[in-house]
Amino acid sequence: MTLIPAYRPLFRALLSASLLLAPAVHAQQEAAPPASTSEPTQPEATQPPQSPQPAESPQPAEAVPAPATPSAEAAPPAEAKKEKETSWYDRIKLRGYTQFRHNRLPSFRKNDELVNDQGDRYIGANNNFGIRRARIIIFGDITDHVSIYIQPDFASVIGDQYHVAILRDLYADVFLDKKKEFRLRVGQSKVPFGFENLQSSQNRAPLDRNDALNSALRDERDLGLFGYWAPKEIRERFKLLVDSGLKGSGDYGAVGLGIYNGQNANRPERNNNVHVVGRVAWPFLFGKQFVEVNAAGYYGKYNVTVTPRDGAPYELAGGKNDLVDARAAAALVIYPQPIGLVAEYNIGKGPALGQDEESFVIDSRRLNGGYVQLMYKLDGVVGQSLLPYVRGQLYKGGKKFDTNAPRYDIRELELGVEWQIIKPLELTVAYMISDRTSSRYPYEKERGDVTRVQLQVNY
Repeated sequence: MTLIPAYRPLFRALLSASLLLAPAVHAQQEAAPPASTSEPTQPEATQPPQSPQPAESPQPAEAVPAPATPSAEAAPPAEAKKEKETSWYDRIKLRGYTQFRHNRLPSFRKNDELVNDQGDRYIGANNNFGIRRARIIIFGDITDHVSIYIQPDFASVIGDQYHVAILRDLYADVFLDKKKEFRLRVGQSKVPFGFENLQSSQNRAPLDRNDALNSALRDERDLGLFGYWAPKEIRERFKLLVDSGLKGSGDYGAVGLGIYNGQNANRPERNNNVHVVGRVAWPFLFGKQFVEVNAAGYYGKYNVTVTPRDGAPYELAGGKNDLVDARAAAALVIYPQPIGLVAEYNIGKGPALGQDEESFVIDSRRLNGGYVQLMYKLDGVVGQSLLPYVRGQLYKGGKKFDTNAPRYDIRELELGVEWQIIKPLELTVAYMISDRTSSRYPYEKERGDVTRVQLQVNY
């Protein structure tokens, strides 16, 4: 294109001006901060026009912050990136319960000579208020494969000293697989024999355990090594039967095997023999009702304490101690939904005094006995729940852990009602009709009735 000669001077002036201004524009672009690319900028809200304001004195411009970049100081240490591990003591939990009793309420047939030293020491003469149990339980998983369980009792009786602190449980469970279906238990714990023996006194409706199976193990416990197995769903069912208030026995495995000293808890081993025990149990649903069947047995030799008295020359048969101690037991449990039933029976041989001409001779003799318990559970009627029950028991056999292993003949009926007012508070009233051999020399039979009341505090 040919430019008009008249405009050539004007174009030359514009070209010269652009060449002179180019360096200044380039310098201004370099001085401006670059736009951030880390996040998209948000458009500013449009402001309505405002009336003119008086000019303010110029303020220094604020520095525009540079985009954040990771620095060595801001970077967290490698340890912080890992999840903080919980200390073992942070996993430990506490719970417990206390039972307050009064056993001197009016009865139809009172007999102060009627006693039950293995069960309730507050039965008998010169007893009013008492603390039957005061338990604090320390438990928890200290690792994913090891748990601990420690339970002292602050209301034990030793001789004429009441409210003595004594160890009930101290054991560790070692889980052998991730599902925790296989575990080993080492320490002092309940021996897996029977149903009511394993049921916590916190959950049991009758105020004392039956003599027929409880005579197998004083305090239900001993020191030993036990192995348990149960599928995950069965372990969850054992837990449900306790947590739901259905009076479950707890988780002692679908199969349990063990060896233990045999002289009972908190007592020294008195021979070089161990007892061997085995138990199988299976809870299942029969329609909508939970039912459990179990069977157990043990074998060992027990060392008896013999103390001759004036006119009663108690002695061991053949002068030999370490007598055969063996039992087999079976149980049927229909959990209260709302009607429930528990029936247990055991047979065997164990240390006991004889009869007639052998009434002063201690030997391993036959034993048998059991009980049947009926109950009815009413939920939400008055407070949390109401559970009336009736239990009858029979037992003929020795009690090996009593001095001279006296032979017992027991017939007993207990009627009662357990009222859970709120979860932390339970009240039980029971009437017992008893005909039993005394655990005290000269081991005579006594007949009497006892009315008892118990207030239990759960925490």
